[in-house]
Amino acid sequence: MNIQNHQFLLDLVKAKMPFGKYKNVFLVDIPEAYFVWFKNKGFPPGKLGQQMASMYEIKLNGLEEIIRNIK
Repeated sequence: MNIQNHQFLLDLVKAKMPFGKYKNVFLVDIPEAYFVWFKNKGFPPGKLGQQMASMYEIKLNGLEEIIRNIK
C-alpha cells in the first residue's frame, strides 16, 4: 500500500457526513441504503464523493468491519 492509499484509508476512517440526515455521523456508521441512493443519483464531487464511493464498495462487499477495526 503506498502512502497516498494509506492516508486515504486513514481519512476514510475518520470521515463524517457533513450534511443531511446523517450529518456528523461517521461514514462507516451510515446505512448501506444511503450510499446506494447516492450511487444511483451521483456522489458529490471531490474528496467526499470519493470517500462515499469507497464506502459504498466497502459496504457492498461486507468489509465495514475492517474500517471499524482501524477506527
